[in-house]
Amino acid sequence: MFYQLAAAAGFMLAGVLGCAAYFWGTSFVLDLIFPSKGKSGAVASRNLRITNAIRPWLFLAPALFALATYLIYPVIMSLWYSFHDRAGQNFVGVSNYAWMVNDGEFRQSIYNNFLWLLVVPALATFFGLVIAALTDRIWWGNIAKTLIFMPMAISFVGAAVIWKFIYDFRPEGAEQIGLLNAIVVAFGGAPQAWITLPFWNNFFLMAILVWIQTGFAMVILSAALRGIPEETIEAAVIDGANGWQIFFKIMVPQIWGTIAVVWTTITSLVLKVFDIVLAMTNGQWQSQVLANLMFDWMFRGGGDFGRGAAIAVVIMVLVVPIMIWNIRNAAKEMKGH
Repeated sequence: MFYQLAAAAGFMLAGVLGCAAYFWGTSFVLDLIFPSKGKSGAVASRNLRITNAIRPWLFLAPALFALATYLIYPVIMSLWYSFHDRAGQNFVGVSNYAWMVNDGEFRQSIYNNFLWLLVVPALATFFGLVIAALTDRIWWGNIAKTLIFMPMAISFVGAAVIWKFIYDFRPEGAEQIGLLNAIVVAFGGAPQAWITLPFWNNFFLMAILVWIQTGFAMVILSAALRGIPEETIEAAVIDGANGWQIFFKIMVPQIWGTIAVVWTTITSLVLKVFDIVLAMTNGQWQSQVLANLMFDWMFRGGGDFGRGAAIAVVIMVLVVPIMIWNIRNAAKEMKGH
């Protein structure tokens, strides 16, 4: 454990020092090539204009390189593989996409992803909004926010392991170590293998992501609520509005843009959900989702690059419009400021 912590700290320190060295080194070399000190006014002015134009691109270069390596190149290769056979060598046209349309497991994955899209963004955004509004009214609100935000620091696999103990099942008559079954048995019910129940197991898995993302929604929406002018609230109180009317008719409409951004951000995450399903059910008992199905076809059973890539393209097509909408909405808000 100590070795792992030391290694993690060492890598973090090396990363920070490496970034600092890169920024300092590139600036130093740029100033050597285009010096402004000790030069005449016209030359110094020209060199300053050149360095000011180049310097931002030097700072952006690592990010642009990583973007091209880990995003643009994989997208191009996924498109290429989606039109080829399982080995990625022979061109097969649209046969991989035709297979998807007729495959029962793919249709089940689409259906499950649709359920996730309906439930997770709505609940996470709703709980985040309610908690943000309530915690601003109590003296221990910051403590509550910290506790609610803590799951954001946990990996999806780590969260799945935690919730496995909540859903754990033991045969009837045995001691139940799963929290949910312990409660059920305490009230005279029979224990259930919750994550093996078709259809309902999807909602038990969704609860994990809602638990994680509620903290994210709470933080963003809390900042938005605090940005509402006090004069608006005071005017509503003077006009005789009650708490519910102030919240739903005054506060929510003013932060609707932020609510939409939170909703769509969580929606894009839901379309890519993978870790939770992999760790909890691995897609068994009709709980399969697109990302896990892609992983199964791409890397298991000998691997089928063509079908796995075709599923990846479908996920990308579903996510890209949401990302574009978010970027445009963020750009509009920035213009407003």
